[in-house]
Amino acid sequence: MLDILLPILIFAALAVAAIGAWRRSRLWRQGRPARVDLIKGLASMPRRYLVDLHHVVERDKVMSHTHVATAGGFVAAALLMILVHGLGLAEGVLGWLLLLASTSMFVGSLFVARRRRNPPARLSRGPWMRLPKSLMAFSVSVFVITLPSVGLLPEGLLTGAAGTLFALILAALVTWGLAEMLVGMGWGGPMKHAFAGALHLAFHRRPERFSTRDGGEGRSTGLKALDLNDPDATLGVEKPSDFTWNQLLGFDACVQCGRCEAVCPAFAAGQPLNPKKLIQDMVVGLAGGSDAEYTGSPYPDRPVGEHHGTPHGPIVARDGKALVDSETLWSCTTCRACVEECPMMIEHVDAIVDMRRFLTLEQGETPGKGAEVLDNLIATDNPGGFDPGARMHWAADLELPLMSQRGEAEVLLWLGDGAYDMRNQRTLRAFIKVMRAAGVDFAVLGDEERDSGDVARRLGDEATFQSLARRNIATLSQYRFERIVTCDPHSFHVLGNEYTELGGDYHVSHHSTFIGELYDAGRLAFRPWKGGRVTYHDPCYLGRYNGEFEAPRHVLRALGIEVAEMQRSGFRSRCCGGGGGAPITDIPGKQRIPDMRMGDVQETGADMVAVGCPQCTAMLEGVVDSSADVRDIAELVADALVHETPIATGGASADAPSLAKEVA
Repeated sequence: MLDILLPILIFAALAVAAIGAWRRSRLWRQGRPARVDLIKGLASMPRRYLVDLHHVVERDKVMSHTHVATAGGFVAAALLMILVHGLGLAEGVLGWLLLLASTSMFVGSLFVARRRRNPPARLSRGPWMRLPKSLMAFSVSVFVITLPSVGLLPEGLLTGAAGTLFALILAALVTWGLAEMLVGMGWGGPMKHAFAGALHLAFHRRPERFSTRDGGEGRSTGLKALDLNDPDATLGVEKPSDFTWNQLLGFDACVQCGRCEAVCPAFAAGQPLNPKKLIQDMVVGLAGGSDAEYTGSPYPDRPVGEHHGTPHGPIVARDGKALVDSETLWSCTTCRACVEECPMMIEHVDAIVDMRRFLTLEQGETPGKGAEVLDNLIATDNPGGFDPGARMHWAADLELPLMSQRGEAEVLLWLGDGAYDMRNQRTLRAFIKVMRAAGVDFAVLGDEERDSGDVARRLGDEATFQSLARRNIATLSQYRFERIVTCDPHSFHVLGNEYTELGGDYHVSHHSTFIGELYDAGRLAFRPWKGGRVTYHDPCYLGRYNGEFEAPRHVLRALGIEVAEMQRSGFRSRCCGGGGGAPITDIPGKQRIPDMRMGDVQETGADMVAVGCPQCTAMLEGVVDSSADVRDIAELVADALVHETPIATGGASADAPSLAKEVA
């Protein structure tokens, strides 16, 4: 009986699955066009899945091994099942390999069942709770029906009344497994992520995120520019169909594991954002419907079941409910912790900024002080609305060399808008002291420097960002320099990663990287550290955005400091709450993000937290009940200098060699 039923079941399931896949792909194709290399993407998919994605999954060793056993066993079992039971090719080793694959899948399903017995809050429930049973049904039934094929059970076992009943039970289990494992991939259910996820990796909107063998550099964090000269171009995303089709595909790949939820600073602070829920809301909008069937953690203080949408309806409604509330989008600090943790490599931050762009550019709805800051940037080229001619007043006694007077220098020091902030002026003074001690040939733009545009871009004002960027690029094109150095990771990121698309290609360094190079070149010497216990806070735009985790720690070790690492450090560092315009939009929550971060500092017992970002400094120093001092790395280095080389002009001394030559 099974000899007749199995081929019918298998090929019927494949046919229904193919129809579901075609139907699902039509939903994705509602999005805007996007250029992808179909052949290269499909060819690269196995490596992206087995190497790049697995590197993220492997951070949780137990789940990594579970995934290998379950997913690997399923893929192998499904292919072998078609050959052995669909086409009748049971001779040789194929039947034995199918037994091995189904066994692997069953072992993996036991670990899935164990995890689902008392799942952590971040995991979605609902249909996902039946997944272990479906995995077991598929693996056990495939194993049993294969035993006669390899001679481990007599063929006559499935004859007679009892045998027929047993065969029907096996057929029912196979049908259950095929419905969940194959049909569910295209028609919805827990296994949908397997089909969408594989294609998402093939047609990812950031292929450069993948390994170098794939032609990428392994890190891609700069936002994509809008074509403001195209009258037909959409200014941001108003409705789900405004996303590109491969963005919609990426949303559909979400496995609802909740890793993004677990690391989101806004969610932890009780602000109305949960990145997993946001992605699922986009999936609801993709297919049409409401979020009533969502079974994961909701947005804090936002009920489930009241949000609904359609592919061509608004995501954020001005009156009444839509897919998401605007406060959800403005709660994001753009720290990319969600993106870094996502095992499906979904780009949450890109989507959020795309939706912000529509709210800002088309509707003029930027909350808090957002509108005021954007007006200031337009009027004065700085977010504080200060007199542009006052940018250098703080440095009147330093006699800093100006590019307009010199024309060239080894290093262009980018001051950033911290030049208007008294606290950050201390950091800049300290860094200038360090460079002069090392005999660095540097100069500044002075009043010619404008805001980098970072805040405008994160708030969704692409027009103001591009205006600032193009004018800065035009200014920089007048001068010759080997590199740009800045104390601000946000400027570092924008100048190095986001100006390139607009024609500005520069070698940009963070000041901690540059100080480390000066020390390694023997141009700096320090007194031994005699202070207290020190921890280090990784700025999001230096660490997760640009992969620079080691340089600041190298400098601290050079000072004789043994860093007391926080539990959340490195690529898993907790955001200070200062990025993405969050302090400007100021969406309330149950607690403040910087308060949580200073709590992390206190757990280390540190007397001081070293930082490398003016926003981080401002946010952490704003925590009123903290006993830990906040110092920029440049300040610690300046205080520890053994000697200084006073150079009144700020340029290099005649016998000071070029750093570029020393480190070459």
